[in-house]
Amino acid sequence: MKKLFVFLIFAFPIFVFSQQSELPSISLKDLNGKEVNISELGKGENPVIISFWATWCGPCLKELAAINDVYDEWQEETGVELIAISIDDAKSVKRVKPLVNGKGWDYQVLLDDNHNLKRAMNVANVPYTLVVYKGKIVYKHTSYTPGVEKELFKQVKAALKK
Repeated sequence: MKKLFVFLIFAFPIFVFSQQSELPSISLKDLNGKEVNISELGKGENPVIISFWATWCGPCLKELAAINDVYDEWQEETGVELIAISIDDAKSVKRVKPLVNGKGWDYQVLLDDNHNLKRAMNVANVPYTLVVYKGKIVYKHTSYTPGVEKELFKQVKAALKK
């Protein structure tokens, strides 16, 4: 019985945090040093895609490039905004801005170099992508396979219909 009690004490917080439906109140800086409070994202009338990524993550770069190819159409049709949150640490964060500029990504990029948001959101692997609409997380997925961006856009459109 004691072992069960100890298990529940440790398992309960994991279950609670994995079921998180809102963004935590954590501030991150963008590439120009401006602070953005994460809890404010996606509270408007337009959905927001939040993609956790890193410069060293090949699948992350492929996912963001695939979204970039259709981003203008997505914005025109739904008003969706993409926020790319880099989890590069202090050693590799200096590579983020040149990579983003080189790729020509028109996304807002935020830096989570201390991994505060990553820990708060219980992000284990990247890419980790969320759709937030009216302050609620309505969809999330991890990893990347070609074509998964189509499912992501379906989820954005489904959120608008709710």
